[in-house]
Amino acid sequence: MAEKEVLVRVENLRKHFPITRGIVIQRQVGAIKAVDGISFDIYRGETLGLVGESGCGKSTTGRTVLQLYRPTEGNVYYEGEDLVQMKGERLRRQRRKMQMIFQDPYASLNPRMTVGSIIGEPLEVHNVAGGKERQERVQELLKLVGLNPYFVNRYPHEFSGGQRQRIGVARALALNPSFIVCDEPISALDVSIQAQVVNLLEDLQDTLGLTYLFIAHDLSMVRHISDRVAVMYLGKIVELTDRDSLYANPQHPYTEALLSAVPIPDPEVEERRSRIILEGDVPSPANPPVGCNFSTRCPKVMQICHEVEPEFKEISPNHWCACHLVG
Repeated sequence: MAEKEVLVRVENLRKHFPITRGIVIQRQVGAIKAVDGISFDIYRGETLGLVGESGCGKSTTGRTVLQLYRPTEGNVYYEGEDLVQMKGERLRRQRRKMQMIFQDPYASLNPRMTVGSIIGEPLEVHNVAGGKERQERVQELLKLVGLNPYFVNRYPHEFSGGQRQRIGVARALALNPSFIVCDEPISALDVSIQAQVVNLLEDLQDTLGLTYLFIAHDLSMVRHISDRVAVMYLGKIVELTDRDSLYANPQHPYTEALLSAVPIPDPEVEERRSRIILEGDVPSPANPPVGCNFSTRCPKVMQICHEVEPEFKEISPNHWCACHLVG
């Protein structure tokens, strides 16, 4: 079996937002540790799901990987080149290969621009195509995402949420990227529309050979689209493995709790299974606990969890976990 090609490699990535005081003279008094030392690979052609509760750092991770946020520390390699060390035109050229689908299809589209202008803007910014060539490319992209090419002169308010998200997908595809960060692309949509958008993303991946980082909090949808899944809690990845292993044999207590909340469409099974209820609130990323970040809410907590941070290590082939109970 041929070895998988790593398209994106993230090493010890940190993104801390400074907390400052003062008006005229500002001084830093702390930091919000939104992403706090995570490492993972994304293989070419796969979908890596990134899940966790709201505020755990998923979206910040996606934006930092794309260098929309510059990292506080760490490295992000795309096709072997370190994006963190790039600036100016060199980074701009690499950004053509990486795009993002944003969470809110209502806020991410400029209401004063026509659909044709929105989708064609990346082509204009990067001087890829102009005039008739750009118009033809925009119409081609609309067809690709299942929209009528005659919609080019309409405005975002004339479309439903699902159609707007398709416009966002078309915009992300304009420059023929290899890698797309999907930042909760279905969370703002009706349940009836979510499956359509996910199926569209899968079809586009098969057709164009795309690689996805799929960020979500809906574990059932992540299971449907992802090849591997990373579970994030308070700025750190606590478990990472292939989809089937994670759902069949979760090793981290936080992963177990998340999966126990996913409903099963079988009344008899649902009645017998017990849900793990996590007590307390998620600690502040500005002041995380000593030791394991999950120690304040973990139902299996031990004394060592309050004292020593668990190492994120491989506990079985291609199954990584950060917990004192395993490995």
